[in-house]
Amino acid sequence: MKAEEIKKALEGKGAVMEVGSPNDAYAPYFTGKSWLASLSEDKDIPVYNVTFENGAHTHWHIHHGTSQVLIVVSGKGYLQYEGKEPQLLHPGDVVTIPPEVKHWHGAAPGCHFQHISLSREGKGISNEWLEPVDEREFEKL
Repeated sequence: MKAEEIKKALEGKGAVMEVGSPNDAYAPYFTGKSWLASLSEDKDIPVYNVTFENGAHTHWHIHHGTSQVLIVVSGKGYLQYEGKEPQLLHPGDVVTIPPEVKHWHGAAPGCHFQHISLSREGKGISNEWLEPVDEREFEKL
């Protein structure tokens, strides 16, 4: 299925926020397809809607110098901190990922997922992208 067909299918399955454009800049750090829509004009407090196709998810990563807030708006997904069990996420869930904590997040297998992401940008703030999630472990979810 082409990206535009996937986008239309997600919108038809209850994606409540703007799906946005293909998340090409971060594609090397995701398993599966994702889309990104900017929701803020404030460069100091960027707010994005991230849409994940069925089963798409980030690689493990760390936010240095800032926390990240995720607000789940549609679908079903997971968040996992290193050394902890994955936690299931549903619309309405809000999680704050502390700075310097290795984690991943994304759609549950067979489900689309949308979350709003908020984090600061600026001097001393960065993302460290790490290894992909073990797909054998992911498929057990």
